[in-house]
Amino acid sequence: MSAKRLALFDLDHTLLPLDSDYQWADFLARTGRAGDPAQAQRRNEELMERYNAGNLTAEQSAEFMLGLLSRAAMTELAEWHETFMAEVVRPAILPIAEKLVQQHIAQGDLCAIVTATNEFVTAPIARAFGIPHLIATIPETRDGRYTGRIQGVPSFQAGKVVRVNAWLDGMGLALPDFESSYFYSDSPNDLPLLEAVTHPVATNPSPTLRQLAGERGWPILDLFKDMQDAKS
Repeated sequence: MSAKRLALFDLDHTLLPLDSDYQWADFLARTGRAGDPAQAQRRNEELMERYNAGNLTAEQSAEFMLGLLSRAAMTELAEWHETFMAEVVRPAILPIAEKLVQQHIAQGDLCAIVTATNEFVTAPIARAFGIPHLIATIPETRDGRYTGRIQGVPSFQAGKVVRVNAWLDGMGLALPDFESSYFYSDSPNDLPLLEAVTHPVATNPSPTLRQLAGERGWPILDLFKDMQDAKS
């Protein structure tokens, strides 16, 4: 094995100061690509509130989020996504987050984004960060279109551990093979994977995770502190 260290990154509110899933749905709603704009935005807000409260399942999220992908052909979705990247995502990729990623890449660490947001939304974002591997919820396809359903185990909560283990197993590896394994996350939803690595890092953590990290002695990394201070 060449890499002795593993670096895993959550995406939303960890490497990005926004939620790409929420922003993608908002982008489609604002531009009239998700049916009735007001209704779509209300549904999006409701799901975000439930996610933040910790009472949203991957299936409930997928019903809406992946349902949006089933509304158009893949070529059209790709065109929409490029506009989304230009208008929403690329301006939110900040140098301090890029520096964190590049530090791990430069050290020769095996790096991956591990996110609950689906592959369609996040694959271009992973490429923009220069991260070679992506573990994300997989949207099911049939006859060249998205069905609106999840394929396999969603990359959410304990599912992230399942998916990371399967990914490593495909390379003949396992978490204990690494001298050091890092996972950066903002959310208590990610506790299963935070607890599975040798170096959990609470990154821009929610109040719940910040408190827990303090109790457990985990390092706390505030990448976007200047932005938070400006808002307060």
